[in-house]
Amino acid sequence: MSTVQTDLHAALKKYFGFSKFKGLQEAVIKSILSKHNTFVIMPTGGGKSLCYQLPALMQEGTAIIVSPLIALMKNQVDAIRGISNDEGIAHVLNSSLNKTEVKKVKQDIVDGVTKLLYVAPESLTKEEHVDFLRSVKISFMAIDEAHCISEWGHDFRPEYRNLRHIIKRIGDDIPIIGLTATATPKVQEDILKNLGMNDATTFKASFNRPNLYYEVRPKTKQVDADIIRFIKQNDGKSGIVYCLSRKRVEELAQTLQVNGINAVPYHAGLDAKTRAKHQDMFLMEDVDVVVATIAFGMGIDKPDVRFVIHHDIPKSIESYYQETGRAGRDGGEGHCLAFYAYKDIEKLEKFMSGKPVAEQEIGHALLQEVVAYAETSMSRRKFILHYFGEEFDNETGEGGDLDDNVRHPKKQYEAKEDLVLLLEIVSKTNEKYKSKDLVNVIIGKENALIKSHKTNEQPFFGKGKYKENTYWMALVRQVLVAGYLKKDIETYGVIKLTKAGADFINNPQSFMMTEDHVFDESNDDSIITASKSGGASADEKLMAMLKDLRKKNAKKLGVPPFVIFQDPSLEDMALKYPITLEELSNVHGVGDGKAKKYGKDFVNFIAKYVEDNDIVRPDDMVVKSTGSNSAIKLYIIQNVDRKLPLDDIASAKGMEMKDFIKEMEAIVFSGTKLNIDYWINEILDEDQQEEIHDYFMEAETDKIDVAIEEFDGDYDDEELRLYRIKFISEVAN
Repeated sequence: MSTVQTDLHAALKKYFGFSKFKGLQEAVIKSILSKHNTFVIMPTGGGKSLCYQLPALMQEGTAIIVSPLIALMKNQVDAIRGISNDEGIAHVLNSSLNKTEVKKVKQDIVDGVTKLLYVAPESLTKEEHVDFLRSVKISFMAIDEAHCISEWGHDFRPEYRNLRHIIKRIGDDIPIIGLTATATPKVQEDILKNLGMNDATTFKASFNRPNLYYEVRPKTKQVDADIIRFIKQNDGKSGIVYCLSRKRVEELAQTLQVNGINAVPYHAGLDAKTRAKHQDMFLMEDVDVVVATIAFGMGIDKPDVRFVIHHDIPKSIESYYQETGRAGRDGGEGHCLAFYAYKDIEKLEKFMSGKPVAEQEIGHALLQEVVAYAETSMSRRKFILHYFGEEFDNETGEGGDLDDNVRHPKKQYEAKEDLVLLLEIVSKTNEKYKSKDLVNVIIGKENALIKSHKTNEQPFFGKGKYKENTYWMALVRQVLVAGYLKKDIETYGVIKLTKAGADFINNPQSFMMTEDHVFDESNDDSIITASKSGGASADEKLMAMLKDLRKKNAKKLGVPPFVIFQDPSLEDMALKYPITLEELSNVHGVGDGKAKKYGKDFVNFIAKYVEDNDIVRPDDMVVKSTGSNSAIKLYIIQNVDRKLPLDDIASAKGMEMKDFIKEMEAIVFSGTKLNIDYWINEILDEDQQEEIHDYFMEAETDKIDVAIEEFDGDYDDEELRLYRIKFISEVAN
């Protein structure tokens, strides 16, 4: 062993307690110690941070680490301080410090105590900081999350673009180390160009995570139930569920809690204390699941996350790779499950419409890759690795069978002729179309772009209309991965012919194409179980018997039948066959209160009916709902108690009165009392109230349009609805 190597291993043992390096770490550290510009592409969990921490500790002077996230810096500084007796060994320099703290940081650097200084790019633009850093010895400059430099990265930050000029001002000969966990060939090139380090030694670890299982399922209206079922099958394991919006994070976390899953929400809208608390609960295993926006997981080092679920498909393959990469960091199993519906992609495209054109083009190109990933039927692992510029062989590669498409292969077809047609059309249109327009040319669908090039007048226009556009899109995707076509990134994804593609036209061979997944809306319903809006149908015989039972009980109690349960609730009972009060409280429009008050006879009756008729109850788990917006319901109940004017309560929540009334109806129909006398007395006098009360007592139905007709327009919709709330509240609850 050379002395450098002995020194390196001794330092590794001394500072971090490890006896050997992981993967490329040793080679990278040697490059840094030799003062070379160095570029490191290493997937999350590969031990990236050690690559700059160890050489910083071993050298004279201070290393500057540029990082985009304050929380990340803090974690790393704490970790480094943990291996040294001196607090000052690592510091943060950012906007969160006061004057005294900044002074202390600078003193520690001057005294040679500080080995690592973590800064945000913004802090480096301040004159006083730049002047100070010029006056001290800097060992090297590390730029973490270097993909932030590239507009093609999934996390572009404009302030990263100026780093090269700032480094030059601090010192001309400072070695630079760029590090990233995800970078396509295009992004890599961008980083090197932008940092002016084309001479850098590049180290690239494999992007293959052989222990991760990739799966995509169609996203239907039952997605919450699907997620709950999956988590319950993985009981006691740690997992993360990613959603795109904060609102969805809150709702889903509540739904999971109500259904007996130990979960907490995490997003940037929560205050710092709550965020830290939820993060710690997850790390300490006080909770099993975190429902989060992508704000979560940056710098989270929990090795045993067993599953990562995407409730919403991410905006790019990089994001997807990074988020799924939080599973199975200890090398144990990791299940990556994404729910996909094209509707979500359309939503994301809408969000982009306000942005500058170039940004939109990039955004669309990245999204199309995500669509291709979700809909493809080829090996998902192979697809991801191809995206990052890495070849993967399913036969010999590690983890090749951990993939829904490989485990459940779709049909294959010989597509030699079609492939030749596709390649010829790319060539004859002078390689100027992106995949969508290329397919339009093949199937003969005109649009403005195609007309402007007069392609619609060419003899080959529409030559492939014997197949659907989805077939051609699938073929384009599979041919890109096979290497006969390539996407030109500079022009946002225009399709070009490769040398192999040109050869194929002259010398065609067999090409087996796999049928793609179809995630259209129409196959949604096959998965939707009993829901109010159709799907499965109620048991008509039981429904009639439940109506009789309701009538009998209503007579006994001297109230109209609808006061006990409304028709939609009976329909749901005839569908789900609830036989306990807990199950009954999950039926549409029945809350705990109502189940306890009126439910006993009903569940006993249904239980006997189920037994007598040998009915197999749906084993489908009943998802308890939190009421999609339990926070609003709570808000209404509290403010009605305080006797606030109803229109004020509604406008405080930005609701129209009719929607506000609907919320109140949902509250009283499921068994909770709301006393709105103070408001009713303002709008209806005693006689009017008595008249409406008597009507509802005698009525067969509580339908408002029937009541309006009965009163011949004396009362409007709103007045009758509000009185019905008072009536149900008093008589039923």
